[in-house]
Amino acid sequence: MSTARDRILPESQRWDLGHLSDHLDLLHGDRASKVSAFWTMLTLSAVIAVAGVLGNSTATVIGAMIIAPLGVPIMGIALGIVRGEGVLVARSGAFVAGGIVLVVGIGLVASAMLPRTTDLLTNPQVTGRTSPTLVDMVAAIATGLAGAVGMSRRDVSDVLPGVAIAISLVPPLGVVGVCAGQGQWEMALGAFVLFASNMVAMVLAGTLTFTAYGYATELATDGGGVGHLRRRRAYTAIAAGLVLVLIPLLANSVATTLIALWTQRVSSTAQAWVGKVPGGRVTDVTVESRTAVISVICPGEPPSVSELMKALDGQVPDGVQIMVGTSVGKQIDAGVVGGPPRTSG
Repeated sequence: MSTARDRILPESQRWDLGHLSDHLDLLHGDRASKVSAFWTMLTLSAVIAVAGVLGNSTATVIGAMIIAPLGVPIMGIALGIVRGEGVLVARSGAFVAGGIVLVVGIGLVASAMLPRTTDLLTNPQVTGRTSPTLVDMVAAIATGLAGAVGMSRRDVSDVLPGVAIAISLVPPLGVVGVCAGQGQWEMALGAFVLFASNMVAMVLAGTLTFTAYGYATELATDGGGVGHLRRRRAYTAIAAGLVLVLIPLLANSVATTLIALWTQRVSSTAQAWVGKVPGGRVTDVTVESRTAVISVICPGEPPSVSELMKALDGQVPDGVQIMVGTSVGKQIDAGVVGGPPRTSG
């Protein structure tokens, strides 16, 4: 067995390796019941998650998170890496890959039932999962640590770890399927990056936790020892995966920061512009891609849009299209920043 120096948790508070392996290895022990339960609960979770996403119901999506079992094989990958057991890593990886195909497939089927007029950009359950940032990675690492700690300790409820590590797994995959089915490939890719970053973060967190708790050196109760997987290669693969997912997360974080800055600049500039008319004010500013939409309330005609475009020059990048929507339903194409302005709507 591992010694006290190999772990940071007293034996009385820590599950032994046999218990943890039985929980995380779906092909260990009663295979038939564990496998059938996994696929049944994952299917139900995917259906609930996709329904919650399409119905814009946060409560429904949370329900899908609670019963989602996909975190179990992901933590199985972490335990396999810690133990150097390539077979466990391969088994768990196969369940994760199959789960990805299943959930995305359910999202595709649901997407085929949507009206062609459906606009996914108006659904916060979708848009909130298509542009992950570094904040999502931090949350995923904390989530993975919570799940791994809960699975390793006797004094933590068995329910809590499952809920923790299910938070950001099934819903993003459902969004991948829905967006792909609607031909929104960029959004689908963003949602998959969110899932991939969460998975890598959870494997990393699980690997660190299981190592700290001494499972790397503990002898298996069935007489087997640590496997033959070269852990250095496994750790290198985790590091490479972490770098790969950090690149788009960092890019999205920078883009989100810049868009917030440009939105604030457009809003203040537009307020100064429309405020020249008594009672005129900006009600909303939305910046998406290369277009900024300014919603204003303005008694009578607003000031000349050429003044607005002149004021925005240097405030936002050249090439940004400016649209102004008035309270009477009039849409004014003000032109492109850095380009020739238009004098009126």
